[in-house]
Order: sequence, then structure tokens, then C-alpha cells
Amino acid sequence: MQETPTSPDAPVADAAADNWVDRYAPPFARPFLRLSRADRPIGTWLLLLPCWWGLALAILYDQSPRWEDLWIFIGCGIGAFLMRGAGCTWNDITDRHIDGQVERTRSRPIPSGQVSVEAAVAWMVIQTLLAAVILLTFNTAAIGLGFLSLLLVTIYPFAKRFTWWPQVFLGLAFNWGALLAWTAHTGVLQPPAILLYAGGIAWTLFYDTIYAHQDTDDDALIGVKSTARLFGDTSPKWLLRFLMLTVGLLGLAVIFSALPNASILAMVIALAGPWAMGWHMTWQLRGLDINNAAKMLQLFRANRDTGIIPLLFFAIALLV
Repeated sequence: MQETPTSPDAPVADAAADNWVDRYAPPFARPFLRLSRADRPIGTWLLLLPCWWGLALAILYDQSPRWEDLWIFIGCGIGAFLMRGAGCTWNDITDRHIDGQVERTRSRPIPSGQVSVEAAVAWMVIQTLLAAVILLTFNTAAIGLGFLSLLLVTIYPFAKRFTWWPQVFLGLAFNWGALLAWTAHTGVLQPPAILLYAGGIAWTLFYDTIYAHQDTDDDALIGVKSTARLFGDTSPKWLLRFLMLTVGLLGLAVIFSALPNASILAMVIALAGPWAMGWHMTWQLRGLDINNAAKMLQLFRANRDTGIIPLLFFAIALLV
């Protein structure tokens, strides 16, 4: 087995070349920022976008934009960065022995020796506490939802040990922000937010199955479960089903968000968001090659744009 790097200047194998952490961060901070996946911002986007969906549809629902919504928008951005970092740190702590056996992950900070487990725990606590400071500026119902999400974050790293569907647990955790942001605006959790949450989970099943296809050989050797291993060569059929679920559930979320107070024009524009999102997911399916790890990573990263597409339509709908 090839020896893994231990220098603070050794990048993680699957990070983008010349990312900002490797180029600009001070050497002492690089291992901790890599532990938080700051060198791979796609995860922050995937955690953040459902938050912004929830906020936009909540405003569409009650037609009552407020200055406080600007802080919810910003706070979700900061909180997503911090909680994604804390969650990834927790994931690397629990998976440190598994990561050392997988080609793509053995260069991560803990298995490569760049960061000790004790230092990683301290870093996780710092990030979580900072995120809690942001959360405490929201209303009581949103605060309660925020603390409840910690259960999902705690469970997720263990899911691949006991179920073939760990992507469901990732979806439950990564899309929680749709519920939280909706509630931060309205003060109460309502059915459109739950439909939006379900649609986000279907989207996560789509993109994380693509992501998991990078590691199917290593995962099979060490006994790690995933939907990629479960579906195998039938993955394109399952991804098409997840695509349809995503578009259908997000479409229903839009309809039930718009019906009470929004105009027909606003509803039509907002509905174009899930429709356009579905076309972007279809484009990914056309380029799918489950035996090409580099292609799978490229398609996975493309899901930042997938999630931005409906947000743009939601934003336009709020202006009409």
C-alpha cells in the first residue's frame, strides 16, 4: 500500500487542483480546513441550497418578505459552511479506519496523520458551537429544529454499516435546512416545507448515488454499503426514478406554496424551476459512466448548478 502524505502541504486526493485552501490558507490551518472539506465547497452548496429553497418558498407562501429574511439568507450560508465542516469532521473521525483502506480517502487529514483524533474532536466542537450562535438568532421553532438535526448528523456516518441506503440518511440530514429556513421565516412548519424536504431527499439519492460509484470496488472489499453497490448496473434506472421524484415533489411544494397568496404567474414561473432542474439532471444521466470515477466526480459536482436552477426561478417568482 502506498504511504500516505503527512505534510500539512499534502493535498487531499479528490480535492480540486489549486483550490483556495492549498493556495492561500496558512500551513497550520490547512489540515483543519481540509478536515472541514473547505477545499471542496460542493458539499456546502448541497447543504445550503435546500435552505434557500425553503426561505424562498416560505416568502412565496405568505407573501410577506421582511428585512429579517436577509439575515436568514446570510445566516443559512454561514451555518451551512460551519455545520458541513462539523459534520465532515465527525464523519472523518468515525470513518478514520475505513478511509485508510480506500484509495480516494486515505490522504484525508486523519488517516494520513495530518490531524490527531483529539484535535479533530476539538475542531468539530468549535465549528458546532459557532453554528449554534447563528442558530440562536432565529425564532424558537427554528432553533428547536436546528438542534434536532444533530441527531441525523450523528447517525449518518454509521448508516453505511447497517443499511444499503445510507444515502437516505444523508438526504435526511442535508435537506433539513429546507424545514429550518421555512420555519425561520414563518414561525411554524407547514406541509409545503415537508414536500420540499422530501424532494430534496430524492435529489440527494440522485447525486450521492453518483458520488458513491467512485468507491464501489473499495467499498465491496471492506464491506461498506451504498446505493451504488446495491443498484450496480441498474443505477441509471434508479437515478431516473429519483429524478422523477425530485421534480414531482418539488413541483408539489411549489404549488402548495403558491396557492394561498401568490399569483398564477408567480406559480407558473416557480414551477419552471423544478422542470428546468429535471432537464439538468437528465443531462447528467446522458453523461453517466458508472465505471469512470473521474466522470462520476464531475457529474456529482455539477449538482451545485442543479440546485441553483430552481432557486433562480423561485427568486424571479417573488418579484412578480
